[in-house]
Amino acid sequence: MKKVVLVTYNPEMMCFGHVLLYALDFQEKGYDVKVVIEGGAVKLVSAFKDPEAPFKALYEKVKSHGLIDCVCKACSAKLGSLEDAESQGLRVAGNLMGHPSLEDYLEAGYQIITF
Repeated sequence: MKKVVLVTYNPEMMCFGHVLLYALDFQEKGYDVKVVIEGGAVKLVSAFKDPEAPFKALYEKVKSHGLIDCVCKACSAKLGSLEDAESQGLRVAGNLMGHPSLEDYLEAGYQIITF
């Protein structure tokens, strides 16, 4: 099985929407896919509290499929979205000085794509 992790740093909603689309596309085509929300993109977790947020339905679908592997602990704490990530049931990771380690994904055989 092909394995890919989509790491999103970009805080622009349009970019994040594409990451969500790609995650579902990879999954539908049989990939083992994970989304890692890092950097400024962690702020978007809070944006989805708004029921009118762009891509809200797509975000919920990706979450319900279990494709969001984690949210960066350090960045979400610094940018004020840690509580929102936790309240949404998202895993918060910080095993690399507060950030998720990308090397863990490489070790597990994932190809890393960054946005």
